[in-house]
Amino acid sequence: MLLDALLGTWSGRNGFRMMPLDAFVEAPASARSQGAAGGAMLTIAYTWSHPEDGPQDGQLVAWAGTDAATVAGVWADSWHQQPQPMALHGTREPDGALTLTGTYAEEWGWRILVRADGDRLELRMDNVVPASYATDTAPAGPYPVMRMLLQRA
Repeated sequence: MLLDALLGTWSGRNGFRMMPLDAFVEAPASARSQGAAGGAMLTIAYTWSHPEDGPQDGQLVAWAGTDAATVAGVWADSWHQQPQPMALHGTREPDGALTLTGTYAEEWGWRILVRADGDRLELRMDNVVPASYATDTAPAGPYPVMRMLLQRA
């Protein structure tokens, strides 16, 4: 299995913000993660709530890459990434954490971190501002847009 520690049903809170200087708006969140394809793949289906647009949901599917340290995947989200899923590639850290990245709108980036620590699951999503769009309030590089902190249900 890609990451047995992630398997299960989770509930907790999600913080969302649009821009780096915005405060996070907290709301309930949940996730269900399970193995697929005989344990070769991991699926994480999650729910969250946008402060103005209401209930949202998403799905992350990941699988082992060409070696033990790499992963690949696809991701879709009803608010962030739709109607087509985003192709992702990344790494698996020695502690089992997954970091997956993808691009959109030609040069913008998206980075998703998935980490389990016992009965806690963190799902963090960072927008990556390209240098050509950097401003004083949105410098180049990643900043957290979503941070989901969940407990095993």
